[in-house]
Amino acid sequence: MNIMDFNMKKLAADAGTFLSRAVQFTEEKLGQAEKTELDAHLENLLCKAECTKLWTEKVMKQTEVLLQPNPNARMEEFVYEKLDRKAPSRVNNPELLGQHMIDAGNEFGPGTAYGNALIKCGETEKRIGGADRELIQTAAINFLTPLRNFIEGDYKTITRERKLLQNKRLDLDAAKTRLKKAKVAEARAAQLNLSPPEDNNIMVWAEEVTKSEQEVRIAQSEFDRQAEITRLLLEGISSTHAHHLRCLNDFVEAQMTYYAQCYQYMLDLQKQLGSFPSTFLANNNQSTTTCIPSSSNTTAAASSASVTASLSSLSNVAATTSFGELKTSSGSRKARVLYDYDAANSTELSLLADEVITVYSIPGMDSDWLMGERGNQKGKVPITYLELLN
Repeated sequence: MNIMDFNMKKLAADAGTFLSRAVQFTEEKLGQAEKTELDAHLENLLCKAECTKLWTEKVMKQTEVLLQPNPNARMEEFVYEKLDRKAPSRVNNPELLGQHMIDAGNEFGPGTAYGNALIKCGETEKRIGGADRELIQTAAINFLTPLRNFIEGDYKTITRERKLLQNKRLDLDAAKTRLKKAKVAEARAAQLNLSPPEDNNIMVWAEEVTKSEQEVRIAQSEFDRQAEITRLLLEGISSTHAHHLRCLNDFVEAQMTYYAQCYQYMLDLQKQLGSFPSTFLANNNQSTTTCIPSSSNTTAAASSASVTASLSSLSNVAATTSFGELKTSSGSRKARVLYDYDAANSTELSLLADEVITVYSIPGMDSDWLMGERGNQKGKVPITYLELLN
């Protein structure tokens, strides 16, 4: 029974405090009550904390979009995270593209130039997909997790203490309002002075003033204490900024590593595909003969393949003869560039696809090279990148 009485008294006291705060808050909004203002330093700290929280959320969300553009995948990862379960492994876009390229290359034939190039590109795309996984994992651990810990941990503590500070301020201002009203009532009773002091309300209001002054002192003490706690928490925002700066450096390093890996992978791929022009004609021969639809008329198919092979052979002989004649003569010819070519050193000339240059041979030059001229620029060029013009 005593516990029941205690709980009822506590419930009544809490209800009275809540009602007092609600009345004070409403009167402040209506301009009918004074409000204790926080000091400028504390206000600045509160603004800094709100700004930090706002931009941390925006940076965190946009980083998640950068690392995982698929909103459905992000939602799935969020659900698994809330369930404290590991999300199932998912093939990313570069890996999926790489697998399709490899399958296509095997279908066209690894022995063909196009099929071989597709397989090489597919393997590179899968390596880029692996690097993409490493970037996401590193960024999640070193960058996103600290930001999320601040939002869900430190800032929630700040919000809770700030709300408690607001309640203490309302209690203080309500106590000040009661004290002010008690003093006004005491002064009014003293002015009336209709009977001896022991018979009128002066003593009652004097006791009320004393009680209100005690409440104000207690409320002021609790408010000051809570303001100090809140201030100490808010001053930790500077340390949070320093920590997030270190996390940002880790994120930049992770991106730098990722892009450097991708660049190296593509550079290696470009070197692997460098032999493509020299095998282009041979690849065309194979692809032309293998892409003829199968039919019951095998004689027609064999004849078509034979004609195609003959024409290609004639083209190869003609091209070889033209370059051979140019090497034995002292003249020059115009040639169209078939593919882009980056010079390996200062003795070579870089080329752009479809441009026309002047080529000629000089004694002692390797059989696979000619001298090329473009305006005032000259240098060695590979003949496999050229098509002689009439």
